[in-house]
Amino acid sequence: MPLLKNTYRAPGIFKNSHVASIYASAFRRVEFHFSTRQRIELSDGDFLDLERTFFSPNNNKVLILLHGLAGNANRPYMRGMAKIFYENGWDIASMNFRSCSGEINRLYRSYHAGATEDLQTVIDVLKVENKYAEINLIGFSLGGNLLLKYLGEQSKIASEIKSAVAVSVPCDLGASLNELNKSHNFLYSRRFLKNLKKELRLREAHFPSEIDKKDIAGCNSLLAIDELYTSKAHGFKSAAHYYRQCSCLAFLPGIQTPTLLINAENDTFLAPNSYPIQLAKNSKNLYLEIPKQGGHVGFIQHKKPYYHEERALEFIKRKSVLTPT
Repeated sequence: MPLLKNTYRAPGIFKNSHVASIYASAFRRVEFHFSTRQRIELSDGDFLDLERTFFSPNNNKVLILLHGLAGNANRPYMRGMAKIFYENGWDIASMNFRSCSGEINRLYRSYHAGATEDLQTVIDVLKVENKYAEINLIGFSLGGNLLLKYLGEQSKIASEIKSAVAVSVPCDLGASLNELNKSHNFLYSRRFLKNLKKELRLREAHFPSEIDKKDIAGCNSLLAIDELYTSKAHGFKSAAHYYRQCSCLAFLPGIQTPTLLINAENDTFLAPNSYPIQLAKNSKNLYLEIPKQGGHVGFIQHKKPYYHEERALEFIKRKSVLTPT
């Protein structure tokens, strides 16, 4: 039943998915800054950093944000969402996944699309330190996959977690990688590959016994990166095993928290099964919205907030009380 009507219409040239995606990623400017950084110590001896902003002392609600592949807490899409929620009374905890805050993490492993244990630690710390009565979650792309997997794999979600939103999510990691490797996505895949190889070269300098420069240089695709590093460093047998174990698609039926998934129909990163229409129709908790335009996190409007930011705020404020089709 929760298949939602959509009112978004991209203005002018932003009807083109590539223009929308590139502009939102490379040219958008958001006038918002976090006030402090909080380091979270993890149980395996590693750490990750949160960018924090507090609406008021003793505020009782917080928004946790999760970024995408090769991103960080200060990407425009992260600050845009932080800004609209902060202005409406939320404290903000914007996650930098391991190694994404400008300082390499302590362990050879880093982050991946299914590392839900790190999100759990952040939630546990905020519950204890800030005693929030309401925790809301928003994830983008890879971070959206991680979020949806987290919500679906838990037998019992903390009562403080009231709702969640996921935007531009590759629900099947392997299938979406195949889409990203197509010729019309060449610029994106090359950019991801360049950034990830740069990260691996930095990791090789700190862990020379774990990874070799020649192997890094030989990686000519995202699949090769996942075969060489992502899978092996995080306990998976292969890239295919990593994709199977961590794709959120298999976990969506288990979601018990009101959750909105916004995936644009013209998002060239996404495979067809990233639009789980029948599953949403049969779910009480998973709300699916498929705008015709918007590209990958590029839901641009004539006004400064993007469509997905206003929609996320509306959904979370109303705790999923929206009109199904």
